[in-house]
Amino acid sequence: MITNNIFKALGDFFTNVFFAPFEAIRFSDNWWAQSTLSWVFAIIAAGGFIYWMMQIQKFKKAGTE
Repeated sequence: MITNNIFKALGDFFTNVFFAPFEAIRFSDNWWAQSTLSWVFAIIAAGGFIYWMMQIQKFKKAGTE
């Protein structure tokens, strides 16, 4: 029963608290406001991918693959 309550509490937190700003952005008519967060996530992902590729290249050159 405790496990069930924990998962319900987590679901309630993410639905009502964590995603509340996204609900406000969803009903906005401004395209820039809606797309800014997506672009931030895309830039972070691209930066991580570039870092990962540089690390792979460094280890490949060192022969410690």
